[in-house]
Amino acid sequence: MLAVLDAFDATHRSLSLTALARRAGLPLATAHRLVASLTRWGALERDTTGAYHIGLRLWEVATLSPRGVGVREAGLPFMEDLYEATHENVQLAVRDGLDVVYVELISGRSAVRVRTRVGGRLPLHATGVGLVLLAYGPARLLERVCARPMRRFTEFTIQDPARLRAALAEVRRTGVAVSDRQITVDGLSVAAPVRGPGGEVVASLSVVVPVAEGRAPALVPAVRVAAQGISRTLAAAWGDGMPADLSG
Repeated sequence: MLAVLDAFDATHRSLSLTALARRAGLPLATAHRLVASLTRWGALERDTTGAYHIGLRLWEVATLSPRGVGVREAGLPFMEDLYEATHENVQLAVRDGLDVVYVELISGRSAVRVRTRVGGRLPLHATGVGLVLLAYGPARLLERVCARPMRRFTEFTIQDPARLRAALAEVRRTGVAVSDRQITVDGLSVAAPVRGPGGEVVASLSVVVPVAEGRAPALVPAVRVAAQGISRTLAAAWGDGMPADLSG
């Protein structure tokens, strides 16, 4: 069943039964049985053309995740304030394995183009939010990232382990990450850590602006203050009992 659900992604939002079976690596008869069960439960929905989509029931279940919705609910008021102050893309992300997953995004009509979406993921090494989560993550996490090829998005994307280690040392020194043209050649992000009650970094907040404007230094205080506000809200909401394992 998980293989069937995993067949869907941002570029495959609608799939026929045959395509589902092929992408899931399952015999057609097995896929038919599993899809029928998932559809009855509400994890999948079938449209008038016979194609299948992710169902609303999965969204209902996903809203129970403290790492996604819990952090999002705490962060949204501060994200809105940050957007009003900048009118640029404001993003909130958590770590899942070697990727960041975006749990909320506020974007203006005139803001610089970004390659993110709510629920989307990008590798840790190439994003401002990812550099923050990597800098404050366990040492073994960095070794895992450095042990595999780092995906290149632009000519400025960090791909060298030594350069990545230096960038992370700078994040820990300054408390913020500046990702310069690593995902798109016209965008620059400033990111800061969001901490849980015990001081552990559980998420990261960023603003993405046009690189040509040279606004990074001016944005640092605002991003820091917003991230600290989210951290205080999480501390009040979670108290001493942090939900589940938020390490990703």
